[in-house]
Amino acid sequence: MKNPLHYQLSEYDCGPTSVLNAVNYLFEREQIPPEIVRNVMLYCLDCHGLDGTAGKLGTSTSAMMFLSNWLDNFGKVGLLPLASQYLSGETVYIGPSGSINDALQRNGAAVVRVFTDEWHYILLTGLDGDRVYAFDPYYQIEPYTQPDILTVDDQPFRYNRIIPASYLNSTAESLYALATPETREAVILFNEETKITAEDTVEYFI
Repeated sequence: MKNPLHYQLSEYDCGPTSVLNAVNYLFEREQIPPEIVRNVMLYCLDCHGLDGTAGKLGTSTSAMMFLSNWLDNFGKVGLLPLASQYLSGETVYIGPSGSINDALQRNGAAVVRVFTDEWHYILLTGLDGDRVYAFDPYYQIEPYTQPDILTVDDQPFRYNRIIPASYLNSTAESLYALATPETREAVILFNEETKITAEDTVEYFI
């Protein structure tokens, strides 16, 4: 049984929430070991606020890299058919030859760091042409002023936003932008049992 994707509980836990949403999206509830839930929360929220309070600046890129490697090793030892890969820099973009597109087209998911009014993690779950299906864990009631960013309420297991790829690929610090290549990062995740292989995606023309 699948659970609906969920929203963050505070102003700061978008990182671990998006990673857990990725696991939730890829696996049945009965498959997910409690160790993953515990360690995702343990390894994230490592940044201290200006007043010294732990977690008040969310999750660092170093913690996300470490968590991605831990999840991949967790899969390799056979505890869950999970694979994870950390990407950074110019390899993080939405485009036909990119790793994110490849993952989304093969039943994978991607946690990406984007800019909203500050740095923020969201989950990407699908593509339709130049539109990207995403789950933003920050719950808000007010609609966006940008008419081409759609808020979706009837897909709780997959996405709550449809975002044009041009927003994500922007190098500016603008809404849902991956921003400059130097700041970009993503975690690609697969359920190895449901992943479509590269050979399966090849189309043959006679």
